[in-house]
Amino acid sequence: MYSYRQLFDFTQEVFLHMGCPAEDAELATEVLLSADLRGIDSHGVARLSGYVRLWEAGRINAKPNIRIVHETPSTATVDGDAGLGLVVAPRAMAIAKQKAEQAGTGWVSVKNSNHFGIAGYHAMMALEKDMIGIAMTNASPLVAPTFSTDRMLGTNPIAVAVPANRQPPFVADLATAAAANGKLEILQRKEKKAPLGWIQTKDGQESTNPNELKDGGALLPLGSDRDHGSHKGYALAAIVDILSAVLSGANYGPWVPPFVAFLPVADNLPGEGIGHFLGALRVDAFRPADEFKQHMDNWIETFRSAHVVPGEGAVLIPGDPERLMEEIRMIQGIPLLEPVERDLETLSQRFGIKL
Repeated sequence: MYSYRQLFDFTQEVFLHMGCPAEDAELATEVLLSADLRGIDSHGVARLSGYVRLWEAGRINAKPNIRIVHETPSTATVDGDAGLGLVVAPRAMAIAKQKAEQAGTGWVSVKNSNHFGIAGYHAMMALEKDMIGIAMTNASPLVAPTFSTDRMLGTNPIAVAVPANRQPPFVADLATAAAANGKLEILQRKEKKAPLGWIQTKDGQESTNPNELKDGGALLPLGSDRDHGSHKGYALAAIVDILSAVLSGANYGPWVPPFVAFLPVADNLPGEGIGHFLGALRVDAFRPADEFKQHMDNWIETFRSAHVVPGEGAVLIPGDPERLMEEIRMIQGIPLLEPVERDLETLSQRFGIKL
């Protein structure tokens, strides 16, 4: 068990040793640890050594020149200059918010970036301005389209954050695959099996082996199979890929660079780096913000009062489990699995940073 401050100071020092400017190192650390705080352990410090390896392989630029390469009053395309997605995406979301303040909505598509942590962090950036935030990204191709054995899409998450008044905000953050790859990594560390419907073998057969991807298998789209709606998960992942990458000029589909440094980048790339898509909608561009937030309270309270099926505690609103986990972990600390702790100890020895 580690305190948030302990992990924050350590992670920030790692990013500084990579050559990140102080402001970028602090921002990247805040984004990364937001995952651990919210209970999304697959995208927190468990990924830190992966970023270091990508930097060592020359695939992450620690001092990027993040810039707008095309824009209109309400839209922009941003070149992340191969920077940490943990830095590029928040900078792009800041641009989306600025445009929303002027035009009512702001939309930014990003190319030439890297893995950006949890999508929810970037969407929630809009809340402080009484805006609705939207964030999505494409990712390493690990997911097979419905009826295929080929890995063509990433887990391609979508996040939407909506402000309320008395009630906490609505925050939906979900992968468009049946499960994120990080959840398989957690199962591997715990030496547990995966549920049916998460993955398939290289021949397209059901599997519970969390190491199946290493043998040529694939993750399944949200819905798992056609009878349970996998075509919908496939379509959602495709939408994320198009808005994040085809629109921005990033790599898409099977050409998205892998997160792990030991896998080679594909030949004949159609674009640059990984792509993101971020949006901010000013609530008062549609109706008075206070009026909207009162009705959001009513919406949330109405859904909370829905009848509960036997054996379950309550109807949850998207964002509830993560918010409650954050409250707990800020007080009690953040638990790390032994393999993650070993990874951090290796970084500690390498950079001479106390964990």
